[in-house]
Amino acid sequence: MSIRSRIIWVVLPLLVAALTLAGTASYFSAANGITRITREFFGFKLLELRKYAENQWALLTENGYAGNPEMVDAAKKALEIYSGGIILSESEVIFALDNSGVPVMSASLGDAPAIQAGEGAALLELLNERDEELVTSLAGGKERVMRSFYFTPFQWRIILSEEKNSFYRDVDRIKIQTAAVTAAFSLIAVVLLVLFSRVITNPLVKMVKAMRGIIETTDLSSRVDVAYSDETGRLAHTFNVMTGALESAYGQIKRYAFDAVLSQKKEQRIRQIFQKYVPQDVINESFRNPEQLLPGKNMDLAVLFSDIRSFTTLSEGMSPGDLVELLNRYFSPQVGVIYNRNGIVDKYIGDAIMALWGAPLGHGDDALQAVLSGVEMIEALKTFNEDQKRRGQKEINIGIGINYGEVTVGNIGAEQKRDYTVIGDPVNLASRLEGLTKMYRSPLLVSEFLYGEFMKGGTGAEGAELRFRLLDTVAVKGKTRGVKIYTVKNGLSDAEQKAWPVHERGMELYYRRSFREAAGAFRELLSLLPGDFNGENMLQRCEALELNPPPVDWDGVEIMHSK
Repeated sequence: MSIRSRIIWVVLPLLVAALTLAGTASYFSAANGITRITREFFGFKLLELRKYAENQWALLTENGYAGNPEMVDAAKKALEIYSGGIILSESEVIFALDNSGVPVMSASLGDAPAIQAGEGAALLELLNERDEELVTSLAGGKERVMRSFYFTPFQWRIILSEEKNSFYRDVDRIKIQTAAVTAAFSLIAVVLLVLFSRVITNPLVKMVKAMRGIIETTDLSSRVDVAYSDETGRLAHTFNVMTGALESAYGQIKRYAFDAVLSQKKEQRIRQIFQKYVPQDVINESFRNPEQLLPGKNMDLAVLFSDIRSFTTLSEGMSPGDLVELLNRYFSPQVGVIYNRNGIVDKYIGDAIMALWGAPLGHGDDALQAVLSGVEMIEALKTFNEDQKRRGQKEINIGIGINYGEVTVGNIGAEQKRDYTVIGDPVNLASRLEGLTKMYRSPLLVSEFLYGEFMKGGTGAEGAELRFRLLDTVAVKGKTRGVKIYTVKNGLSDAEQKAWPVHERGMELYYRRSFREAAGAFRELLSLLPGDFNGENMLQRCEALELNPPPVDWDGVEIMHSK
């Protein structure tokens, strides 16, 4: 047998085997992936169906209709209609079997396949044994993928099903394509191996040609093939070692020269990169005093926390790519407002933003700039939500908490990794204020400390009409001292201009324990602002305290037991 034949018979099986293994692995990987997606897809729908069925039964129970056959039938019919509403394909069917295996409900986009004789009982036995598991079985004469759960109030086994071919059609196509590619690759490999074997049977010719090419072009990367372990082979090996050493030395010289030329550009590039993560003032200070590395120091500054409401629920139906794209679009205008108001973004905490004003250098109006940032971030969100509507996507809501006080500022962390950040009780209070925006149904809350600092610098900035409204005095989790909290708006409507002073008068009466007069003030407020949540909240509180007066040492502080 010739050398050419030996090469083909040795190499070709290895290549074909590798390709076959890769194709087989792809097939099983795709099958496993489809199965996992199917399980998760059915699991989600199963959960929604269970929730809906339980809600229907809860309505019957709460209203005393659980024993009324007509109302129970109406609930079953509602479940059937809801089932039809969540079906996505022509081949998908949601049906139910009673305890004897008789179909009692069926929903589909087309004609639902009837359960054939003998299928119902056998199918029910299988599903009872593998409750809520993914199974494959015949239904309506077709092989279908199913998941089910048993709903005790109706004594139904509720089943979600889809034709198996609908899920695994692409997997079968992969199997066919793998076979076709393997056949085509084998043919191409034979042709290439024939050509390759012809090349290696002429080693001396190739060696001479390669050596001449190196001499003529000075291309030190060229090598000659070592065909045999004789004199020609040793000559080729020695030549390759020599050219390899020369190429390495030449490459090192070029790298040294290149590094020297680009050293300044690299420093500039590093500055530009780190400006996205660390404030420019911090970078400049680090370069001026690298030995200090910005040790911790105490400073008075404003701290802002912003968070997206119900972000977990919002993100559940989104792919990772869409979620990242949404956050990037949301963060851009929000962070732009902070930077335009001389603030710095300390860190991103998932969907939350932590920002600072006054570090590492104060600007004299940090409280004002922080409040204006909070107001403008809410305005920027309105523009963002208009874009969400145009895209057909859900709008989002945010909560913002701002505090002012003395914190510790500096590079905090280990030698391997440090963050320029702030710590202290004022930071924690700002975070708690952000959490309280849900309770007080206000997108922006500030503390009495920020309000006091704000009032020292005047009533606002050019073009802004900032108005503060005292909402409550609270002691956040872990604290006993009460802190007054305010909401802020830039400009008031005509009704708010009349109502907010009334609210302020009501709060004064409330803290003086004049609960009846305070309740009257809050009723007046609600006549000006019907449905105002904080006015209704204070009215209810005053009415309760009027009936059950608080102890003598009452100071009006509401104790918060959660964030």
